[in-house]
Amino acid sequence: MDTGTLTSYAGLAGKTVFITGGGSGIGAAFTRAFAGQGARVAFVDIAEEESRALTSQIQKETGTAPFFIACDLRDIAALQAAIEKIRFELGDVGVLINNAGNDDRHTLDQVTPAYWDDRIEVNLRHMFFAAQAVAPQMKRLGGGTIINLGSIIWRLKQTGLPVYNVTKASINGLTRVLAREFGPFGIRVNTISPGAIWTERQIKLWYTPEFESEVLAGQCMKMRVLPSDVANMALFLASDAAEKCTAQDFIVDAGWS
Repeated sequence: MDTGTLTSYAGLAGKTVFITGGGSGIGAAFTRAFAGQGARVAFVDIAEEESRALTSQIQKETGTAPFFIACDLRDIAALQAAIEKIRFELGDVGVLINNAGNDDRHTLDQVTPAYWDDRIEVNLRHMFFAAQAVAPQMKRLGGGTIINLGSIIWRLKQTGLPVYNVTKASINGLTRVLAREFGPFGIRVNTISPGAIWTERQIKLWYTPEFESEVLAGQCMKMRVLPSDVANMALFLASDAAEKCTAQDFIVDAGWS
């Protein structure tokens, strides 16, 4: 199990944290990390079995289970309802982690208008509406933090998933717009852009020995980047230690990009 070494950050204990796609991969690392800080963690995910197993594990480890709601984020009304339920159960959201996404491979020639729309819904659209939904709650709290998950992939100009590249590049624009919109209310908005992260899904589907050699050759640091490394950055950005950090893209890739 990838747990990493987590610093204890003042200001996170007791804070309501909402994570999209928090049941597996990097999202699960976020869920586990914020639960370990004593935050009131809630997450949505489409993968119910994995998510319920994660909540059980965390309850055994911390004594408190994260609040899980099954949700397909393509359904914006369902996402909005989940956020409202979390507000009712746990209190106003002080930290939003817009993590959910899907990097299925596809060629440019395979992309149809329907596929394009679906990838935008899965990888980008829900981030805007989640931020819109939590903004009034953060304003009531006198501030908050929104973290959007980007990627370095578009910087590398990689082929094989063009629509995914477009959505991940767009997230930086979303972050900067929201940071300007919400800044006067004490709400900070940042992007975390991971490199090649060694999740179970990536290892199963894409990460061959040949790919690992390519990644390590490109990275300044010759080591695997783990989900906990991304979670550590999120803890810092959500904490009071990062109170002057907003509208920025924080890259966690061991120097690949």
